[in-house]
Amino acid sequence: MPIKACADKLKREMELYGCPPNFPNEELVEEKEQGDIIPKDKSKGKKSKAVAKTGAAKYQWQIMQSIGVPDEEIKEFANESYWLEYFPPRAVTDLKRMGIHVDWRRKFITTDANPFYDSFIRWQFYHLKERKKIMYGKRYTIFSPLDKQPCMDHDRSSGEGAGPQEYTLIKMEVLQPLPDVLKAFKGKPVSFVAATLRPETMYGQTNCWVHPDIKYVAFETVKDGIFICTKRAVRNMCYQGFTKNDGQFDILLEVVGQDLLGIAVKSPFTCYPKIYALPMLTIKEDKGTGIVTSVPSDSPDDYAALVDLQKKPAFREKYGIADEMILPYKPVPILEIPEFGNMAAVHLYDKLKIQSQNDKDKLTQAKEMVYLKGFYDGVLLVGEYKGSKIQDVKKKVQTRLVEEGGALVYYEPEKTIISRSGDECVVALCNQWYLDYGNEVWKAQAEKALAGMNTYHDEVRKNFQATLKWLHEYACSRTYGLGTKLPWDQQWVIESLSDSTIYNAYYTIAHFIQGDTFRGNGENALKIKPEDMKIDVWDYIFFKNAPFPKTTKIPKKSLDLMKKSFQFWYPVDLRASGKDLIQNHLTFYIYNHCAIWEKEEDKWPKGVRANGHLMLNSAKMSKSDGNFLTLSESLDKFSADAMRLTLADAGDSVEDANFVENTADAAILRLFTFIGWVKEIITTESSLRTGEYNFHDKVFVSEINTKINQTDDNYNKMLFKEALKTGFFELQAARDKYRELCSEGGMHSELVTRYIVTQAKLISPICPHVAEHVWELMGNKKSILHERWPIAGEVDDVAVKASNYLMEAAHSFRIYLKNHCAVKKPKKGEALKPEPKPNKAIIWVAKEFPKWQHIILSTLKQLNGVSVLYCKIK
Repeated sequence: MPIKACADKLKREMELYGCPPNFPNEELVEEKEQGDIIPKDKSKGKKSKAVAKTGAAKYQWQIMQSIGVPDEEIKEFANESYWLEYFPPRAVTDLKRMGIHVDWRRKFITTDANPFYDSFIRWQFYHLKERKKIMYGKRYTIFSPLDKQPCMDHDRSSGEGAGPQEYTLIKMEVLQPLPDVLKAFKGKPVSFVAATLRPETMYGQTNCWVHPDIKYVAFETVKDGIFICTKRAVRNMCYQGFTKNDGQFDILLEVVGQDLLGIAVKSPFTCYPKIYALPMLTIKEDKGTGIVTSVPSDSPDDYAALVDLQKKPAFREKYGIADEMILPYKPVPILEIPEFGNMAAVHLYDKLKIQSQNDKDKLTQAKEMVYLKGFYDGVLLVGEYKGSKIQDVKKKVQTRLVEEGGALVYYEPEKTIISRSGDECVVALCNQWYLDYGNEVWKAQAEKALAGMNTYHDEVRKNFQATLKWLHEYACSRTYGLGTKLPWDQQWVIESLSDSTIYNAYYTIAHFIQGDTFRGNGENALKIKPEDMKIDVWDYIFFKNAPFPKTTKIPKKSLDLMKKSFQFWYPVDLRASGKDLIQNHLTFYIYNHCAIWEKEEDKWPKGVRANGHLMLNSAKMSKSDGNFLTLSESLDKFSADAMRLTLADAGDSVEDANFVENTADAAILRLFTFIGWVKEIITTESSLRTGEYNFHDKVFVSEINTKINQTDDNYNKMLFKEALKTGFFELQAARDKYRELCSEGGMHSELVTRYIVTQAKLISPICPHVAEHVWELMGNKKSILHERWPIAGEVDDVAVKASNYLMEAAHSFRIYLKNHCAVKKPKKGEALKPEPKPNKAIIWVAKEFPKWQHIILSTLKQLNGVSVLYCKIK
């Protein structure tokens, strides 16, 4: 979908503006207008709001130009197939320059342009359907009206991860006779409709809110009469069966909120026979319907706005609100919440000293306090479910409202979602194929798989657990874009997050059939053709106990080779991916492994390492702000190994990593210095000491062994920053200390060689080119990649501590000497008299511990069974 959408955008741009296109200069106009109203000292050089939102390159053509594609070639990208020809080989070139060790025989494209992979995905979905993991029917999904199809996460330019949000649409019927502004609808029921997340609070309504300046529209529904709300809300409703024709609506009336104020309505469940539409200035047009129910007993926003109207006659007069519309209406106690009582909003309004509806920070704080506490601990005081906890009856109250005709179920996106086509998405109720995530049996399998996985960070595991709780019924098909068609329904294309959930299995056999090409169109070593890969052939390869396919033309020897390769490599020990994919792709990955290998749990994933995005110099990468660096540019600027070292140093947590250019510059110098030092050692090796190890040699041996152990542990935990710290920075610091301590007698030749070899091996995962170069300088003929990981010997902790103590003592002696020799300020009337510089010093060494220390150590010995309390330093 992203490729197809970008290709189509480029095609439209050429149709509208020519080839090469002549675009209108919109950004410059908007930036000038913005500059006119914002003082220079406050803008701080930032782009205008319009430019920052769209980026410096607004059009697809401009984006292609910004990445170095010449104008004469850009037009080729209007064909979506050209993207598959252009980018993959260039990505391989950059990754090779970076020094990534990849078996490139296994490269492939994940669309039907690659018939082998296309066959593999059809096999996967055949089994998902056979095992009843895929369903068909109407469901609410994010939908692009422009593309006329569901818009999945990877089909979006913004709003990834957001899904449909369910609301209860409260119908507040306008009382007869209709006011003049609505007289055109005489004889028909007319309702203000408000979207609420809290249907259980409708017992406490005292009014409804309308923004005086927002535009509202009236439209006719299929069976509920005339609804009044914002045009944005109607755009969602018309895709959910509210209008006669799906996706279409007619605006019967357009008014501003000012004209709706003071209208009397009847609302379900409230104890007041009629309530009025009153002004609220904080309503947002991009959320809900623009009409808001008012429950001042439990909504701090509602209570603040109600108090403003009741206490300010001038405010009421401004909007034509009569006293009888507001003054008789008091908050109604409907919930009992521990700590807050039965008027939670009133309680917090007074406690936090909220002044008005414009006191945003305090109102936000109050909302957070009352909503969470109310949902989990609140108890209903009224209605059919009196005495029940809110969390137990919320859905029941909604159901009752709908059954009695007082409400409807309504959905809209959790937040603004823009498709790759530039369209603002809605929620649509449409027929589609979907994966039945959330099915209790399947979910239990996924939870079991997660329990056996290494997630490296608790936060990642918690995110997986949370996703498994809410994820359900995910649409896996669309009618637009690139990909594999559903085997049983060719009008649908499998979307990009669903056709890449078990491709790890394909890697294990790709080199046998891809023919060293992305599309699988080269002759492969086993002479297998795409049409040979039937369902039973894939079964035999990937299922341990599957029988050999009876009708296949492929020799058993060839299939056994692929089967053996899969069995050797699987399961996946480690999957590295972005943390933003936990809530979709990575959870799908777990689900689908459990479904396909439901009888072979040993094939389920073993580990997922999630990471954040990459910042540049502590700021988000942004082309519009000029803070942007591509892989190719960073390789040119810093070299592969300096860039890799800086990436390793960028951070180990799941938070966004930070690539710092100053660190990359320093890395160049540090690596260059290390190589220079190795060359110097090689040329002066004959001058190095040989023979038995002295005290400093033994300490250095222990420090090398310690760093091997620590670095190995850090790599195993995927802590590359820590591995760089222990395996490079701290190991080099140990070498520098050793070199300083051996300044008189010289370093030991054998030990220096061991250090260089160890250093090269420890940094080889991060700086492979430097490690390989140093390895060659040391006279090795084979690549360092063929070497075993360094094995640590014994660590003499006592010797290391003794050495550190001596270093600290020597440092203390120098401080004492410096202070002793410092010229002291003479007393009044006396001349300056420098202290004579001492030429010797006496060091006193205690033969036993002081009594108080001896008591402590004896006690520790008794508690822990320590047999040795102190050691003699030789």
